[in-house]
Amino acid sequence: MKLLRYGPKGQEKPGLLDAQGKIRDLSKVVGDIDGAALSDESLAKLRALDPATLPVVEGNPRVGPCVGKIGKFICIGLNYADHAAESNLPVPAEPVIFNKWTSAISGPNDDIEIPRGSKKTDWEVELGVVIGKAAKYVDEANALEHVAGYCVINDVSEREWQIERGGTWDKGKGFDTFGPIGPWVVTRDEVADPQNLGLWLEVDGHRYQNGSTKTMIFSVAKVVSYVSQCMSLQPGDVISTGTPPGVGMGVKPNPVFLKPGQTVRLGIEGLGEQTQKTYAAE
Repeated sequence: MKLLRYGPKGQEKPGLLDAQGKIRDLSKVVGDIDGAALSDESLAKLRALDPATLPVVEGNPRVGPCVGKIGKFICIGLNYADHAAESNLPVPAEPVIFNKWTSAISGPNDDIEIPRGSKKTDWEVELGVVIGKAAKYVDEANALEHVAGYCVINDVSEREWQIERGGTWDKGKGFDTFGPIGPWVVTRDEVADPQNLGLWLEVDGHRYQNGSTKTMIFSVAKVVSYVSQCMSLQPGDVISTGTPPGVGMGVKPNPVFLKPGQTVRLGIEGLGEQTQKTYAAE
């Protein structure tokens, strides 16, 4: 299934994307696409529905973040060896964990705000993992049982605040609009192998990133297991699993960063696409 949320910001309703690409309203079935709706039991009930019996959402509504009421937005850094190399950083021996603030979350096609004074706002296409079952001290062999599904994430990053201004990476990762999520959650039964997905990103039609999750250093199962050793994961939590090479910071000889008025497009095989316009913060 492809589960999504549609409608104005802060007023999103739950929906399902049918085989014809139409949005079907789930408002009378679940309250939201959130932790409660992403349990195995809830997903089984949704899967048993005949989409044709659900109301069609007419028009072309805004698609919001595909998960509501996200408790934790956890990210993994340097999870592709080639990206570590372009960042001039060693391949990590263990997963690098940082956070994006939940106030950064936005819809997949919402505009990206370039922060005041920023000269180094960058892009990162990433595979998102949506937790469906609570996880604590989970072993790698069973880790994927705790995953409800997968989605596309753009881990937008301000490199000066991330790297040059002291402290942790979180500062440069958590600006408003820096966490586009969606367009939908694709349930794990429809993703045969999360370690064999192509992912790409373009800016103004120029393709900068073109990678595959098969080159991850730490697999999705390893990441979920590892994170669960140092914090409990709750239904509706989201983990962004790292980006392949091709970020603006890594362009040689001169890095390339986002400016107001540009268009960013990105996608992951089978998980949909995002399109964002950039604008300057007032």
